[in-house]
Amino acid sequence: MATTSDIKNGICIEFNNDLYIVTEFLHVKPGKGPAFVRTKLKNVRSGKNIDHTFSAGHKITITQIERRSYQYLYKDDMGLHFMNNETFEQIPIQEHMVDNPGLLKEGDSVELLVHVDTEEVLLCDLKDFVELEVTYTEPGLKGDTATNASKPATLETGAEIQVPLFVNNGDLIKIDTRKNAYVERVKK
Repeated sequence: MATTSDIKNGICIEFNNDLYIVTEFLHVKPGKGPAFVRTKLKNVRSGKNIDHTFSAGHKITITQIERRSYQYLYKDDMGLHFMNNETFEQIPIQEHMVDNPGLLKEGDSVELLVHVDTEEVLLCDLKDFVELEVTYTEPGLKGDTATNASKPATLETGAEIQVPLFVNNGDLIKIDTRKNAYVERVKK
């Protein structure tokens, strides 16, 4: 059994009968009183973030998870279908397990977090940035670039995001999947 001294970013722990990934941690040794570990934890199943403080030496259970490379295939009634890049096995997962499913394009590579003991898929991680084509957006007004105004744009996957006024139909844009936000235009 591990203790709080084994906490690192990215490990998966069992806490309150659920699985959490440690996203941030800080060992604190105050001048007066016992040491403690302040953590930010992300629930693997719901995606909810919580803050929790463990006392120093507190026993924790570390769960083994693996990141496996998969390719997105298609979406249907059963969910989103992925193919393992090594074994070519296909599996469906529910849409709520992906942070921004609207940014998935057929053929994209993703990483699935899999619980080693049960082989249960816990979470789907997209690449940090994706490049998608704008299929429809209202034309911007010529010369209206002085403000940081934005307009809605529909992407090739059907997702809608806010883009600057100078973005036009057919433009290829780079999107941050963690924030679901426009980053820049990409040259074709």
